[in-house]
Amino acid sequence: MQKKILLTSFDTWLSEQQSNSSDDLLLELAKMACVSHDLNFLRRLPVDVQVASSRVIAKINELKPDYVICCGMAASRKQLSIEVLARILSLQSTGISSLDCAESFWQTTLQTTVNVEQLVDGTEVEISYDCGKFVCESLYYSVLDYLSQSQLPIPCIFVHVPILNQENLHSMIANFVLILNKLALV
Repeated sequence: MQKKILLTSFDTWLSEQQSNSSDDLLLELAKMACVSHDLNFLRRLPVDVQVASSRVIAKINELKPDYVICCGMAASRKQLSIEVLARILSLQSTGISSLDCAESFWQTTLQTTVNVEQLVDGTEVEISYDCGKFVCESLYYSVLDYLSQSQLPIPCIFVHVPILNQENLHSMIANFVLILNKLALV
């Protein structure tokens, strides 16, 4: 049975960037006729947490996918990385009136429900616990939080994609398709 999978990618955020490798990967995937899943693409999300999160959540509500795979670029990495968790810092009022102590920061962590170790077994994909403290982590957190708060049993992962080139493109696509196929069995 075909699984409905929502795949997201980001647009560029620096003027010197020609493209975003997460979007490049999804573009290559969209060209493939041999993928046996119902792939739904939400490409080139703006590098704006509020807008990107709203669009992804709206698409989840519209499609009701079996899985969500959010993708982002990680230029310093050499292979695909699946993020286990996402963290946010929140400002919390302590109720103390002193200006020095009235507010404090606290960290909230959410983790994917997917068994990432099992998912990457037999692949050239690494496990990561550092989603980057940028829009990638904020989007991942927002989606995981929405799925949890809405009690939607939709597994979600975040995949960081390194810069793609002629030498690694085939391997990155092959490993991504392997992850897609393994996720669809979960």
